[in-house]
Amino acid sequence: MRLFQLALPALLLGSFTASGLYAASGILVYVGTYTGPNSKGIYAYRFDESTGKLTPVGLAAETQSPSFLALNPKHPVVYAVNELDEFQGQKGGAVSAFAIDAKTGKLRLLNQQSSRGSGPCHVSVDHTGRMVAVANYSSGSMAAYPVRRDGGLGASSAFFQDSGSGTNPRRQEGPHAHSANFSPDNRFLFLADLGLDKVFSYHVDAGKAKLTPNDPAFVEIKGGSGPRHMAFRPDGHFAYVASEMASTVTAFSYDADRGELKTIQTISMLPADFHGESTAAEIEASGNGRFVYASNRGNDSIAVFSSDPSSGRLSLVDVTPTGGKEPRNFTLDPTGRWLLAANQNSNTITIFHVDQATGRLKATGGSVDVASPVCVLFVQKKGR
Repeated sequence: MRLFQLALPALLLGSFTASGLYAASGILVYVGTYTGPNSKGIYAYRFDESTGKLTPVGLAAETQSPSFLALNPKHPVVYAVNELDEFQGQKGGAVSAFAIDAKTGKLRLLNQQSSRGSGPCHVSVDHTGRMVAVANYSSGSMAAYPVRRDGGLGASSAFFQDSGSGTNPRRQEGPHAHSANFSPDNRFLFLADLGLDKVFSYHVDAGKAKLTPNDPAFVEIKGGSGPRHMAFRPDGHFAYVASEMASTVTAFSYDADRGELKTIQTISMLPADFHGESTAAEIEASGNGRFVYASNRGNDSIAVFSSDPSSGRLSLVDVTPTGGKEPRNFTLDPTGRWLLAANQNSNTITIFHVDQATGRLKATGGSVDVASPVCVLFVQKKGR
């Protein structure tokens, strides 16, 4: 089926401000899912930041397995990776661009591009809104795209194929790129590869949507760990990587001049008395930089860490059950007072209140039902 590119109205582009997109009816929240009998794509909700309540809006966009979402910081546009086996007759997945209708919460397809690899699992946007990067898990590759004036995606402008294998023959038989992460100053991009136990570093030219390998080219994580997702502390001095297979978080100091990560510490995400199987998923730093959160699938919980202001080292504060199964992704709301956790295998999103003094999470009792939720996205930039 041919996809037509729809121009984004200039009026909508001009309204992309905190006051323009977010009315009294609540902040928009989008949920990416795995599609199937009970899910058709991306679902929309309104979030009341005074009460923490989510109100369903309905299906925002019908699209195949939009498993991870990202917001353009300069345009009212959401990007989604489509985890497909085939796209336009070619093996591999896709990345889609959608324009936001602030009044209805609906998403309108602008265009799609091939992800240039199999199993696209993560998408991110640089801080200028001019460049999008996609990590392809199954093929172990990364592609970058320029953002058009209407917020749609141009043809791929950069591509990198990882190679090699890790120490675990079952999970690390080859490269598995899992997330592409822009540094706070937008000068570097870091690619976490689960299959190689490496985090690669690239120079960013956002204006041309180009990437070039950095020197040093990567930092290694302990063999068999499986680095998955990454979060920078807002001050840009430290970064944290959640390793899926080891259920650990590795803390790094960050040299912004060189784009270099240096290992400080590795700490478990699991309770000391837990002895079952569990894998790490998401990681996020609080807007004030005091806390780091990471989700456990199997233990079905979110680990809360405090971050030392000077050293960046983490200390475990608490491990909070999510009240569901397989918490894949979670996110903090723009105020930092609420956390929404997507329980993929129990088809729910649970809502937690965040204690601003301790970082601890308290279940509100609120939740919404959504089939196979994978990613939760607030359509508002976090305050810093």
